[in-house]
Amino acid sequence: MVSVIIPVYNNWEGLEKCLASLAKQTFKDFEVVVVDDGSPEPSGSGISNFQFPISNFRIEHGGAPKARNFGFDQSKGELVLFCDADMELRNDCLEKMKKTLDKNPDKSYVYADFQYGWKKFKFWPFEAGKLRENNYVNTCSLLRREVFPRFDESLEKFQDWDLWLTLLDRGKTGVYIPEILFKASTDKGLISRWLPRIIYKLPFLKLKEVKRYNKWKEIVQKKHGIKK
Repeated sequence: MVSVIIPVYNNWEGLEKCLASLAKQTFKDFEVVVVDDGSPEPSGSGISNFQFPISNFRIEHGGAPKARNFGFDQSKGELVLFCDADMELRNDCLEKMKKTLDKNPDKSYVYADFQYGWKKFKFWPFEAGKLRENNYVNTCSLLRREVFPRFDESLEKFQDWDLWLTLLDRGKTGVYIPEILFKASTDKGLISRWLPRIIYKLPFLKLKEVKRYNKWKEIVQKKHGIKK
């Protein structure tokens, strides 16, 4: 069984679209665990309308890593997919990911291309050196339960990169599907946030987001012994 864990913060419209995409999956052996990360407004009433196993929890606001870890503790599947509330999965996403992982028993997770608003993110087969240089594995990847090291709740950014680097430090690697299997919304107020990579490399810019980006990137690099 696949456990789909969805942290949500005040984005019930996005969550319902996400759940609607799960309802259309060709692979049916899955459960959904929704974790409300202390939203000012209680969870939407439409959650119960879907015809698949779904659990709904509310915790004190602590950020997406805490919500994901909590959701993992409530889940039961031998495979886990962490899916943000602003994501919509292609109908065969779960089926493709599971089949790929089944065919690669030596791999710990499977990742794919995705679309964020108008921009398509296309990657490459797993390469440890490239992963240590920059994260190219999205949080929404199918992971074997027994290898999950938990998200580092002390990190404000790069929690997903830290997750894959921690697995790499333990000798665990992933397998790539060269297809866009899901898309993420660019609406305001969502967990996902993206700026063009070049923005972070312009030294004359003093944007708050750029400073934060560089700070937490350095923290993750130091944690995993990556030289700048």
